[in-house]
Amino acid sequence: MEKPDGKYPIHDLLRNRWSPVAFSERLVSHEDLRALLEAARWAPSCYGDQPWVFIVATKDQPDVFDRLLRCLMDANIAWAQYAPVLMMTVARRHFTHNGQPNRYAWHDIGLAVGGMLVQATHLGLSVHQMAGFDPIKARETFAIPEDHEPVSVIAIGYHGDVGNLSEALQARETTPRSRHPLGKFVFSDTWGQVAPFIE
Repeated sequence: MEKPDGKYPIHDLLRNRWSPVAFSERLVSHEDLRALLEAARWAPSCYGDQPWVFIVATKDQPDVFDRLLRCLMDANIAWAQYAPVLMMTVARRHFTHNGQPNRYAWHDIGLAVGGMLVQATHLGLSVHQMAGFDPIKARETFAIPEDHEPVSVIAIGYHGDVGNLSEALQARETTPRSRHPLGKFVFSDTWGQVAPFIE
């Protein structure tokens, strides 16, 4: 995948991150997995509550891996089955210190996964996040408590051979990435008014 053309310079760890669908069967070391989770551990969170849980399934646990894989939608199973690691993110919906609803839990999980993505890129790993899974099946499969909410599933591994993908997925894999320009979402003064420092 070619690097995106950014209008403003950013760190290569951010610029090089992307979400492939072609994964190699090469296993991810436990050391690297621990590093990813340690990066997530140090993410900021409201009240330092760390409202995240990660359910991790690796190819060296085939039964657990298959159970998590079967929670995905068919379109994601088609490619995610080749990744050596699947990880489900789960949000704890209430603060631990007062039991009140934590409306920031999903935001904080995003921060934790964001840190994980940067660490993964540093280690030469690829990460692809998925919304396409069955949260009810996930809850039943992994006995997730009612005060926790399945949020996403992540495929982790090394980039693989694009030629092993279907034609549709090959096209998806090789399409250049694009993002909205800053002027479309950076406002000032009133909604829709582009901030004056945006060129």
